[in-house]
Amino acid sequence: MTGVRRGLAAPCFAEDPAELVELGVRAEEAGFDGFFLWDHLVFSNDGDGPPIVDPWLVLAVIASRTSRIRLGPMITPVSRRRPWVLARQTATLDVLSGGRTVLGIGLGSPAHGDFGIFGDATDPVVRAELLDEGMDVVAGLWTGDWFSHQGKHFTVEPVRFRPRPAQRPRIPVWVGGVLPAQRPMRRAAGWDGAVPIRFAERELARVSVADVAGVRELVHDRRGSVAGYDIVVWAEVAAEPAAMGPTLASYADAGATWWIETAKPGAGWQDGLRDRIAHGV
Repeated sequence: MTGVRRGLAAPCFAEDPAELVELGVRAEEAGFDGFFLWDHLVFSNDGDGPPIVDPWLVLAVIASRTSRIRLGPMITPVSRRRPWVLARQTATLDVLSGGRTVLGIGLGSPAHGDFGIFGDATDPVVRAELLDEGMDVVAGLWTGDWFSHQGKHFTVEPVRFRPRPAQRPRIPVWVGGVLPAQRPMRRAAGWDGAVPIRFAERELARVSVADVAGVRELVHDRRGSVAGYDIVVWAEVAAEPAAMGPTLASYADAGATWWIETAKPGAGWQDGLRDRIAHGV
């Protein structure tokens, strides 16, 4: 076996949140290592779009009904969240799950639908500033020690947040970013994992083996080591799961540690993900 962990990701789109809970529970039963949910408010710049449920509430229920699988948002846009609320949510989910949370972060999209409609910043430079400073606050609050912060966007007077997350030294943080831009991957090197993304014809596409190798080299150069560091392939739902062995091996050789198959929103996507779960890993 390649040693690459296997996960699934689902849009947070549903009329009934229980449908997403069942997908997460079944994913653990089928042997997957992770189950992740997208984090959106409105998946359309015109203010319409699919029905959306809160991923954090759904993840909490999944945590209570599973015992092994890792879970979290993939990804949450930190710029539209108050970092102290995000710190509380993630610490609570980590304690509730017995230390199984992964926090996926990034700029998020669509810029108007998920941000501008509500008066949040849409400029990517401003959102990047909010992400970086916001995560400094989150990490500080996670320590459980006295913490204060005075920055460009946030001010926190001396405060102590408890309970701490169950994981030590902290909840793993994975940073998503769209290639060929390198700044998101440089940001990722300062945390615990990288989720490089590619677009082709305005749709998400699987990154190449060369992309993964390039991210691994960048992380190694900035950290001095990739030991214990996660590089995540964001892939399509496998059409032929049994034939994935050679593909996984090539990505593992390039440095990938996780392979996450994500459903693309469209007619029947939930049925497609159920079928994939039925095939197992």
